[in-house]
Amino acid sequence: MTEPEQTVEITSEAELRELLGPVAPAAAKKERQSLHEHHRQWIARSPLCLIGTSAADGSCDVSPKGDPPGFVKVLDDTTLVIPDRPGNRRADSYRNILANPRVGLLFLVPGRGDTLRVNGRARLLRDAPFFDGMTVKGHRPAIALLVETEQIYFHCSRAFLRSGLWQTHTWDPDAAPSRASISKSLEKPEKSLEELERYYGPQYGQNDLYA
Repeated sequence: MTEPEQTVEITSEAELRELLGPVAPAAAKKERQSLHEHHRQWIARSPLCLIGTSAADGSCDVSPKGDPPGFVKVLDDTTLVIPDRPGNRRADSYRNILANPRVGLLFLVPGRGDTLRVNGRARLLRDAPFFDGMTVKGHRPAIALLVETEQIYFHCSRAFLRSGLWQTHTWDPDAAPSRASISKSLEKPEKSLEELERYYGPQYGQNDLYA
């Protein structure tokens, strides 16, 4: 990668703090190790969780997990579990966890700018008594991610306010290439664009998402 001549890198935490300033006392004190009732309520209303992982060599992945609100189950004050659902079977985050159990979770609630961050250690389970309680539309998960919490805190809404993410008047989904065009160019060049447009058309979201 060719960098501009004026590129100046930050190489130490002291230099970083010189630019950002000290951590605000309230921000430093807000993290907890165990789940408060407010954390439990947020997780119960969240239909989307982003899971950040890294492999033994440091390579990283962030994967979204989505289901009806409450799909992530809180087992106790320091343990929660996320069911797996059918997908592309790459299992990037799961393979990372087998090598490095550290995970970072970000829980979103539609319309809210604040988010809930949970960091901890994860394990992959192939069965447990609580799997039955995570069945959706007849699909019992084959895998679940159990996370033991170490750091929990709410994150402010500034990023969402700056981005205007939930402001529908700013939405322009057609500004980016269509899913069919992306698939044709990068994933399934042997398929015609017409075939892919039918596949990713209105019926795509009506297919059995749990099969």
